[in-house]
Amino acid sequence: MSDEATVERLLAAVTQRRERVNDAINEELPITEPERLYEATRYLLDAGGKRLRPTAALLVGESLADVKPGSADYRAFPTLSDGDVDLLRAAVGLEVIQTFTLIHDDIMDEDELRRGVPAVHRKYDEETAILAGDTLYAKAFEFMTDTGAKPEYGLAATNRLARTCTKICEGQELDVEFENRTEVLPEEYLEMVELKTAVLYGASAAIPATLLGADEETVESLYRYGIDSGRAFQIQDDVLDLTVPSEELGKQRGSDLLGEKETLITLHARQQGVDVDSLVEAETTDELTEQAVAEAVAVLEEAGSIEYARSKAEELTVRSKAHLDVLPENEARQLLADLADYLIARGY
Repeated sequence: MSDEATVERLLAAVTQRRERVNDAINEELPITEPERLYEATRYLLDAGGKRLRPTAALLVGESLADVKPGSADYRAFPTLSDGDVDLLRAAVGLEVIQTFTLIHDDIMDEDELRRGVPAVHRKYDEETAILAGDTLYAKAFEFMTDTGAKPEYGLAATNRLARTCTKICEGQELDVEFENRTEVLPEEYLEMVELKTAVLYGASAAIPATLLGADEETVESLYRYGIDSGRAFQIQDDVLDLTVPSEELGKQRGSDLLGEKETLITLHARQQGVDVDSLVEAETTDELTEQAVAEAVAVLEEAGSIEYARSKAEELTVRSKAHLDVLPENEARQLLADLADYLIARGY
């Protein structure tokens, strides 16, 4: 990002919206009976999270309505024609879908940690974790169909959310398939990342525009903003998995290598002749030592693979910001551009 003041302004904006979203989560997802189930649904939500997707959704609304960021009542947000919508409920729905994917992803990958705490299936049990994820999935559609938007806009937004969830499942299946293939191209990886990760960023930018009554060109441009930012976000995650210590990352550093998951980094390294499979071959435990990861990273850096990934993330971010030209020139639009920069500049 350009300077320290820009970063501070963006983080303040994210914090302000995160607090509003957290309050709304308490309202929309109370812990009721059966208590164990609802405790599990709230577990990761209460464990933290930057709430970047709902932040993007709220900022899109603020820019389209051309209101001063943070000043509008998100529960009764002005549309572009007449009436208002509960944009905060839609934002919570998007965050809830994100949490549902994390719970099921951790089960499939047998990950032990998430956000610095035991994964839901480790804190509770696998059966409860599956039910908690399913409950969150259902709740998201309940929220999206009850925003007060015009029926045609609400239907279009709910339809996009459904298609997004389908694409996430398609991306997850591709990710699983890649583990059993001898060769995966970087272009195929980027397609998988778009489906598994980026589509929810795309939905987070497009859905508020749909609910507010924006035209199709605006909705599609905002979707592309989210897609390119989301792909850059995932590539940065791949970099962070290797370069940030476990205690800061909130999960095992080098977990992608340990799980033999292909990333843009490892795919590039293979093209450079690196024997990626042997980088952690000597490790026989379920945990990688920091030294083992550091040695693997040194090999990947020498091959130029980590720098390649960073450059690709920067390229996607530049492209994502160009899609914001459909928005009015205001503070919220600038914050969305800063958010795209932040997604590849963050340290964890």
